[in-house]
Amino acid sequence: MSFPTAFITSFLQQSPQVFFVYEVQSQRVSYVSAAYEELLQGHCERVNEELPGLLARIHPDDYEHALDCWQRWRGGQLREPFELRLRTPEGLVQHLSITPHWLAGPDGDQVGGLLEDISATKTALWHADKYNTKKNTTLEILSHELAGPFSVLQQMSDYFHEAVAPLQDAALTTAIDHMRDLCRDSIGLIRDFVDHEFLDSVNVVLRRERIELVEKLRLLITQYQTGSRYTDKHFGFEAEGVPIFVEMDQNKFMQVMNNLMSNAIKFTPDGGTITLRVVATASHALITVADTGIGIPVALQAGLFEKFTKARRPGLRGERSTGLGMSIIKAIIELHEGSISFQSTEGKGTTFLIELPLAG
Repeated sequence: MSFPTAFITSFLQQSPQVFFVYEVQSQRVSYVSAAYEELLQGHCERVNEELPGLLARIHPDDYEHALDCWQRWRGGQLREPFELRLRTPEGLVQHLSITPHWLAGPDGDQVGGLLEDISATKTALWHADKYNTKKNTTLEILSHELAGPFSVLQQMSDYFHEAVAPLQDAALTTAIDHMRDLCRDSIGLIRDFVDHEFLDSVNVVLRRERIELVEKLRLLITQYQTGSRYTDKHFGFEAEGVPIFVEMDQNKFMQVMNNLMSNAIKFTPDGGTITLRVVATASHALITVADTGIGIPVALQAGLFEKFTKARRPGLRGERSTGLGMSIIKAIIELHEGSISFQSTEGKGTTFLIELPLAG
């Protein structure tokens, strides 16, 4: 069954999305729907005259990405939707989603598809991601701040237990045991609350999108710098002055970064420094998390990324470890076609290195 031509024409003309057809051989737009005039502030009858100006509005950081998509599109190799940013005449940024289609015909190839303004959605997601990053960072900082006193009290209770043993006071011994158990359970509750979302992350399908990495990591380190008075650590950030784009599930990746930052805090003495760096190589983004902490003993390094690794150990304030964190970090990084490694010297600190493929 096929729809009447009049119905299809009416649907295309009333849709808020732009439908278009481009003739590759003649390099001309042969059809564009009415939504073009509102969405891109153009005129349907002059679309071919306006096309060079429209292309000139592609955001400079997206130009190489747009060129790569076009080459694959016109060759019939691009099927999945992709996103681009345009600069509006008013100086704003407009986010567009393009669903491509390609058709080979006797008179030459045609490319076309659907173009949709997703600016409102991207803005909402940006605010949600910003809130999520702040929430996760705050939880990590607070977990260390809250667990620290409990760890000290637990250590003190062990001392009290030995000190009062000669008194043979059953009531006093029971009270001290209760204090020790309460501290241990409270520390476990705090870490369970913080770890729950991270431990589930590896079991969920990635929702990958093209992300500017420097902006995301700068936002992350800013949250730690804001909370540095609670951790008594110094946080630094180093990055190149150019944007670095990668394809990633930003929620899961930021959980990875929060976990690495959390580990650095756990094993760095008060007054120490934790530095986050990001640079671009020819084909990868290189992210490093370096601390001036106690380092990882040589005997524990080989199995660091194994599940329930023997390398797990309590933090300097007695923070517990399940031994699962590093294995999940490695799994999430590998789902992004990336890799993770580390360098560590006892008494001098540890540096974790993550490589992720650059976006096309």
